[in-house]
Amino acid sequence: MTVLPDEGLTAGELTVWRTLQRAQVGIARHLEAELLDGHDLPLASFDVLTQLAEAPGRRLRMNDLAGRVLLSRSGLTRLIDRLQRDGLVTREACASDARGLFAVLTRAGVERLAEATPTYRRGVRAMFLDRLAPGDLALVRDLLARLTDAP
Repeated sequence: MTVLPDEGLTAGELTVWRTLQRAQVGIARHLEAELLDGHDLPLASFDVLTQLAEAPGRRLRMNDLAGRVLLSRSGLTRLIDRLQRDGLVTREACASDARGLFAVLTRAGVERLAEATPTYRRGVRAMFLDRLAPGDLALVRDLLARLTDAP
């Protein structure tokens, strides 16, 4: 007896989809645990600090930052509140838009990011890159590019 209606996906297709989900969640959980354990820095905070560090002037408009880190505006606001309390970011008004705000990486944020980055990169290598065969990286890159370019 079928519990769920058939929506045109085969068992094999569902298995691939679920495996992708489990892989992403498993890698993210590992990175999160390593960053929390070694640096008291959640993965989402690391991502925000990285995006700011890579931005011109180490600053981004809050709306742009939310899109880059895949958080809702309210979720990013709460995260920036915590990072600001920890002295890792500040907020600055946008001169060209009275309602706009920039998130700006502080010196303390740069330092915390510099401390945490080796841990993050070791985790990416151990949980992802080292598990690929030599020719797999280009294939995975191309497959993921197709998925992220989807409408």
